[in-house]
Amino acid sequence: MAKKAILETVIPLGGRDIPVRVYRNPQARQIILRVDSHGDDSDGIVLTLPRRVDFAEGLALAREKRDWVLERLERLTPRVPFAAGARIPIGGIDHEIRHWPEGRGGVWRDGNAIVVAGRPEHLARRVRDWLREQARSEIAVMVREKSRLLERTPGRITVRDTRSRWGSCSHDGNLSFCWRLVMAPLMVLDYVVAHEVAHLRWNHHGPRFWSAVAGLTADVDGARAWLDVHGERLHRYG
Repeated sequence: MAKKAILETVIPLGGRDIPVRVYRNPQARQIILRVDSHGDDSDGIVLTLPRRVDFAEGLALAREKRDWVLERLERLTPRVPFAAGARIPIGGIDHEIRHWPEGRGGVWRDGNAIVVAGRPEHLARRVRDWLREQARSEIAVMVREKSRLLERTPGRITVRDTRSRWGSCSHDGNLSFCWRLVMAPLMVLDYVVAHEVAHLRWNHHGPRFWSAVAGLTADVDGARAWLDVHGERLHRYG
């Protein structure tokens, strides 16, 4: 379950109203300020406060760092909504969303197009749900194949809209993945699945773990480099 902000507010910076979410972390030794590009509607900032630091001090730091905040917000890749005419990647290849209001049958792929039938107010949700199901289906196949190679049995497989991790493996073998990986090139999705499946055998990141990952996917270094450079962009769709 996602941690809930203890305060949500807006502060004016550079002629813009910037959303601010504030969290409390008793282990933090200082105020942590970062740009938040994952908000549902608009970009903003996140403040994490140590135990005895009050809201006013945190907001004062945000105002003090005004130029830094505005510069990083300006650098963000533009958001691409799930809307008719938008282009979104599947497997790293751009597809155009096409709306067919008179049609029935939900969502399907037609060449390099994603066709969405039905009323316009349901379009964004239907695209998101369809992408999640595409991710779930592809990941399940990959997990089964790679688990057999390691002679391991995976637990439950889930797909979520995770923000800080592309995948995870619990102590009891349950695997979780970010559905947005279905938009990345196939070699990236393949790597993330290999990484988490390898944890079914090795619960560390030592040499034997990385040797197992390399045996399960073709391009570890290329996939990791792609995520470092382009991974944040996947969160700008929808």
